[in-house]
Amino acid sequence: MGSQPGLTVRWSLRDAPDGTLDQLRAYVRDTSYDRFSGMDGLAFKTWRAREGAWFEGVYVFVDDAARAAFQESFAATAASAPGSQIVGSAPELIEECEVVAIAEGAAGFRPTPSFA
Repeated sequence: MGSQPGLTVRWSLRDAPDGTLDQLRAYVRDTSYDRFSGMDGLAFKTWRAREGAWFEGVYVFVDDAARAAFQESFAATAASAPGSQIVGSAPELIEECEVVAIAEGAAGFRPTPSFA
């Protein structure tokens, strides 16, 4: 048994202006969610944040080729990506990882562009 390739892209929110996380939430809800829904080679993506600390995308790909292709493409334009424009700086981290396992709880999984 193996694992699935993952990727984490993280922006710092430490020096971001007030309201930046709200702008990022709106961007995910209105634009980014649709971009990644149904994307070839992507098993799933989550967007995570901690107010005043960081905002990140966590990706799980079907294979390493899909991860590598996305990572190369994203890294080439990361400084001008919409998240970077909203935050005001490029990601502080673009890091591949290994997804060892994924569990779905009894409440189930509900894909949604916003939990608001």
